[in-house]
Amino acid sequence: MGNNNLRLYFIDAIRAWAILMMLQGHFVDGLLDNAFRDSSNTVFSVWKYFRGVTAPVFFTVSGFIFTYLLIKGDKIGFNNPRVKKGVKRGLQLLAIGYLLRLNFFGLLKGQIYGSFYLVDVLHCIGLSILGIICIYLLTISRNKYLFPGVLLATTLVLFVLEPNYKQYAHVYMPELLANYLTKANGSVFTIIPWFGYATIGAFMSVLFHRFKNFKYLYPAAIISFTIVGIGLLFFSSGFFLALYDWTGMLLFSKVYFNNYLFIRLGDVSLVFAVFMLFRKFMENITVLKIGQSTLSVYVIHYIILYGSFTGIGLYYFLNHSLSPTFVIPGALVFILATTLLALQYERNKAYLKLQVSTAVKTVQLKGESWLNDEGLPLLKAFVLKTKLILIRLFRMVKN
Repeated sequence: MGNNNLRLYFIDAIRAWAILMMLQGHFVDGLLDNAFRDSSNTVFSVWKYFRGVTAPVFFTVSGFIFTYLLIKGDKIGFNNPRVKKGVKRGLQLLAIGYLLRLNFFGLLKGQIYGSFYLVDVLHCIGLSILGIICIYLLTISRNKYLFPGVLLATTLVLFVLEPNYKQYAHVYMPELLANYLTKANGSVFTIIPWFGYATIGAFMSVLFHRFKNFKYLYPAAIISFTIVGIGLLFFSSGFFLALYDWTGMLLFSKVYFNNYLFIRLGDVSLVFAVFMLFRKFMENITVLKIGQSTLSVYVIHYIILYGSFTGIGLYYFLNHSLSPTFVIPGALVFILATTLLALQYERNKAYLKLQVSTAVKTVQLKGESWLNDEGLPLLKAFVLKTKLILIRLFRMVKN
């Protein structure tokens, strides 16, 4: 079995791990009683730390797998079929992100609630895919180092400048757009700095692709990712403090005092190293299927937990009300139920699409048949009657 297949396997395994971590994280965070949120408690603090690792891993892996597929073929630029597929995928994620926040009861009242405009993980991943495509199209036909260079530079710039731009609420912009740049209105994620994790994932995939035939790819990658991870975790803060002392630039001191982005990138690097180290044990079909079905898992979990479309989900009934005795087994049941539903949907997706398509065509045919046989005469009579009423009203007003 070649490196190419193993690489995809370990990435799918990371995706599976990240989505399962997200499921339990959202469940516990949403339903655990505030009385049990004690940072001095070792179990809770460990859980909280690892929950914070999930999103950076998910964004990085998303950028990795998309870019790996993007550069995999021989065609480049607009001739690359993955560009069109990527644009479609990015727009699809944006649409689903908004759809999940739509409340049908509100629509019946003629209202769109403010939560609809908030930005979440799907919006940012969708926009990140479109951003990677833009960088790819602008750089891929030039110097071979330009594409990965711009990806890496994008991450560094977004992470280093984060203390400066995070303070702006962007009140001059429409709220729909401002929510991509600020959390002031309640957005869960913003495109900056999170796009930085997607671009560093894209950068990693370029390296893997360039050295895919290297005999010692995995040993070299595992050692490199481990060194980078440990370096970012334990030495990046000191590095920025040293930069501040050397240059006197206040920005570097701000990074030092709130250095979560680079520390989390260190966590991501170590997660990659661990999964690469144990890659030979990650070819379980179910695990890989979960990793390949992350969108379905996300959508189903969002509906069950947060009550998409209706506003009625577990969060509605049990918001911050459960003790660990109920939350822990509840999270396990929630993970199991959500993944089983997602896998079942993926297994029958083609059949379901066929049934929906058939139903739509049937409705269209019946509609056309009704319009020709019965509906058209009724419509003509209605128009004629309306016309006579309007004429009478006009004459009354005139007189």
